[in-house]
Amino acid sequence: MVTTVTHYSDPRNRAYPGEGYDGVVRISVGGKSGTGVLLYDGKAILTVAHLFSQSSLTASILFETTKGTQTLSSDKVTIHPNYDAINENNDLALVWLSAAAPVAAERYTLYRNSDETGQTMTLVGYGTPGTGSSGTFANNGSILRLKANNQFDADIGTLKNSLGAAMGWIPLAGTQLVADFDDGTISHDAVGNLINRSGLGLGNNEGLIAPGDSGGPAFINGQVTGVASYTASLGLGNINPDIDSLSNSSYGEIAAWQRVSVFQQWIDQNLRAQYPNVPAKPEEVQKQIGEGNSGTSYTYFLLQFTGMRSDLNQLLSVEYATRDGTANAGSDYLAVQGKLVLYPNESQAVIPVEIIGDTVSESNETFYLDVVNPVGGNFAEEAVKLTAMRTILNDDGIIWS
Repeated sequence: MVTTVTHYSDPRNRAYPGEGYDGVVRISVGGKSGTGVLLYDGKAILTVAHLFSQSSLTASILFETTKGTQTLSSDKVTIHPNYDAINENNDLALVWLSAAAPVAAERYTLYRNSDETGQTMTLVGYGTPGTGSSGTFANNGSILRLKANNQFDADIGTLKNSLGAAMGWIPLAGTQLVADFDDGTISHDAVGNLINRSGLGLGNNEGLIAPGDSGGPAFINGQVTGVASYTASLGLGNINPDIDSLSNSSYGEIAAWQRVSVFQQWIDQNLRAQYPNVPAKPEEVQKQIGEGNSGTSYTYFLLQFTGMRSDLNQLLSVEYATRDGTANAGSDYLAVQGKLVLYPNESQAVIPVEIIGDTVSESNETFYLDVVNPVGGNFAEEAVKLTAMRTILNDDGIIWS
């Protein structure tokens, strides 16, 4: 959960099933709990590294969707190789599920732009509830998914430059986004008082992360922009914006999120490395795929770049989206929309789409993937859009007509 302006029972603070947050999950590991978010591959949960230790790399993941609750176990956990627990840097982990996530759980893409500061975001989590005026408090053991809004006020490096030794850790500039918990008064505007970036908050919609929200997403436009990492009560000289000087997620405190746009290459490439049976060349691409009887399975669309980069460090990208043919998104396959990035030393990558398995006899069905807006390269023959089709094969018996 998150600490909010009003009590956690206020409906505005609840992230109910069906409201777009069913891919935000509760993670239990080694007696601890945190939050995570299901990524666009349907198998990987993005969360924080500090939930795990070398002796505890397994987790239990709780999904709450419109279809009810379901708990899955982890198959593998990958910690960011440069995780620095002392200074809260690179605090990220990927948890792979032992089975495909529930079909009803949203899959989320990454926010890839570097314009997060100043934007309003939605934070979601399963942590300890509370209010800005009192801080965190017990909720009699209820497991609730809460949400609130806030605004990314600054990069962590800007805060460190101003506070110096008053900030007792050394965060990497540019890798974390900071927001404070405002109550509408100047005296408790932490970022405004500490680095002169004033903002009095979002009224009753304002909130902050709390213990147990670690790993929870911050969304901008429905995309994962930050991963909740920690909170702090900060002051400088006679400037003490926290209402009670305790680190309890109350008014006047700050929170930090690991900045997803900075870590997108690590996330993308780790996901790509885990896709099973990936085609390496066009002739290996399967354009017809059986649907299976349950859960989901992958079909792949292969994108290749055959030109030359003018700069070896240049990123190439395209935007993509699925489109119905005779197959329908949500019942036959899971719709995807996002951006595919080819990083330095990459000349190709796949876009996975999940096919939904069932035991209903039906005709073979088709759907499409459209690719547009190439950046760093061009489509052949000056095309403005590329389209590929996939056929989902009926594997459930005879169709009578």
